[in-house]
Amino acid sequence: MKQNILSDKFDAKSPAGADIRFLMDGPTGNMIHSTVPAGQINRATQHKTVSEFWFVLEGQGQIWRADGETSSTVDLVPGVSIDIPAGTAFQYRSDATVPLKFICISMPPWPGDDEADYVDGIWTATV
Repeated sequence: MKQNILSDKFDAKSPAGADIRFLMDGPTGNMIHSTVPAGQINRATQHKTVSEFWFVLEGQGQIWRADGETSSTVDLVPGVSIDIPAGTAFQYRSDATVPLKFICISMPPWPGDDEADYVDGIWTATV
């Protein structure tokens, strides 16, 4: 059995531009804590093989997702959960007043930054 405590320091940046802390790794998936600084608009990406679940902890923002058939934007506020199936284009941003913080679970485990391809989003990225 594993356990982890959230570090005060960021471990890395996601390919999209979020500050991330590694929480848990396992054979079927992994979990990170993501922070998007206030006012930041991340790069639009699309994952090749990994699907994600997000749960918003703090802050406010929006996420755009497009799967080739439908496209939508969802408000990200505490308590909201979303999914990002493999192959879905997405872009997200934090509102200008406070950082956006969320838990992200990827399945299967994140294979490395080559997993993410950059795509055209709906906002101009600031990172």
